[in-house]
Amino acid sequence: MSHPFENLPTTPTAEEVVDKAFSRATRAGGAKEGVEAQQSMLMTASNIVSDNLQNVAQSWPTIDELDPFYVELADAVVGEAYPSEDDPGVDALKQHLSEVSWAGRKAKEIRQEYEGRLVRGDKDTARKLRKQAFARIADVVEEVEGDLAAVSTARDALKGLPDIRPDEPAIVVAGYPNVGKSSFVNRVTRADNEIASYPFTTTQIRVGHFEDQRIRYQLVDTPGLLDRPPEERNEIESQAVSALEHLADAVLVLVDPSEECGYPLAQQLELRNDIQSRFDVPVLTIANKSDRSTDVEADHYMSVTEDDNVEGVLQAAVDAVGYELELPFDDE
Repeated sequence: MSHPFENLPTTPTAEEVVDKAFSRATRAGGAKEGVEAQQSMLMTASNIVSDNLQNVAQSWPTIDELDPFYVELADAVVGEAYPSEDDPGVDALKQHLSEVSWAGRKAKEIRQEYEGRLVRGDKDTARKLRKQAFARIADVVEEVEGDLAAVSTARDALKGLPDIRPDEPAIVVAGYPNVGKSSFVNRVTRADNEIASYPFTTTQIRVGHFEDQRIRYQLVDTPGLLDRPPEERNEIESQAVSALEHLADAVLVLVDPSEECGYPLAQQLELRNDIQSRFDVPVLTIANKSDRSTDVEADHYMSVTEDDNVEGVLQAAVDAVGYELELPFDDE
């Protein structure tokens, strides 16, 4: 199962839609004569414009029906993609899609308006009317040129989202840089870890997977988001953290009591406190580098480099999630 935006088709430009419609209409008209040729051209052009524009709108999932994680994340991503919009998030995207859908319907209405008039005239009159209809259809497509471009921008941004599955239990790993988050994720997850970038950050997230009791867990490392105080996050990053609140079933906050990471322990614990206040799931404090210092009150202590209690921490995370696999059973 891929994420809901991964397979969105390429969005054509307004010029591509018009060129395709009119070139095919010309070929369709060349196969016939007189008024019938003009009718065939009009129907072909209208259908191609209508189908292409409607396909753009209908290929998108109904955003409000998606898991809240993806609604929030899409809002953040599209907000970054539309910096000049008055309402830059998914509401703007929905409006652009609505305009494109309107243009598709309008192209069909123009064809219906001219069809009856074409059959009542002679060949020259039919040609003039068909040209009028073509001009109006082209104007309609041109009217949504900016909407098509905006949809294309959003599509390109959203396709790059990492494949995170809200229906599978997720453990978010947080903490300041250099406390051992990535080492922990690499140590306990499979070799096929996916590394993907949030489109609105310069850093990467890591999504690792492991299985326990036939249940697949996602372990999400979040550099660029949950690795610094909330006041240092921009609006888009803060919204992405809100998305993670919908995703997380438990959070591991790694701290380095030795302070070799370069951040004072008090500062690390402040970040932990903020995460505890935001996430309505179990938040475990994990003291890493226990071979160097255990001078902090924590839920668990480990040393990834010394392979000390790493599996114990992972099991504690699984226990905190408390996920139960639904199994078929007999009612007898």
